[in-house]
Amino acid sequence: MESLIDGSGEKILILGLGNILLKDEGVGVHAVEALKEGYDFPENVRLIDGGTMGLDLLPFIEGKDKVLIIDAADFKEKAGTIKSIEGNNIPAFLNTKFSVHQIGLPDMLFAAKLMGITPTEMCLIGMQPQEIDTGLEMSRTMKNNFPALMSAIINKVGEWGIEIKCKKSVSD
Repeated sequence: MESLIDGSGEKILILGLGNILLKDEGVGVHAVEALKEGYDFPENVRLIDGGTMGLDLLPFIEGKDKVLIIDAADFKEKAGTIKSIEGNNIPAFLNTKFSVHQIGLPDMLFAAKLMGITPTEMCLIGMQPQEIDTGLEMSRTMKNNFPALMSAIINKVGEWGIEIKCKKSVSD
């Protein structure tokens, strides 16, 4: 496999969050897995399945210049709605219930701020879940909107100047 190097030298993290045992809640993890399977990234870009690790993710964001978080998020919108939230607009306070995680993303961001390790640039790309029941399969709405979520992620990565390459399919 050809090694890709991003000329900026920035340390970048793409972090998928969620619980794959709760249907739509696992969308961030599914997205990171799809990125790993379908694309080659430069050496300075790390893709992490953060699952539901919460505060245990702090060492992964420490020292990063840019962090892209992918998660199911309660935007109070129609199921499948995709939104991108930048920087300080991403909730970083303990009592903010923006992510569908009980604790996790808001707590982690708040702790990072307290520790002075918040990356220079952060973005949350979230999708409004439809079903948070026990189950391994995402709802039809989430599956149907998954390609749009992947496009939003790829577009954001491109905005950051990260060049990625599609992996060749088996049929090529």
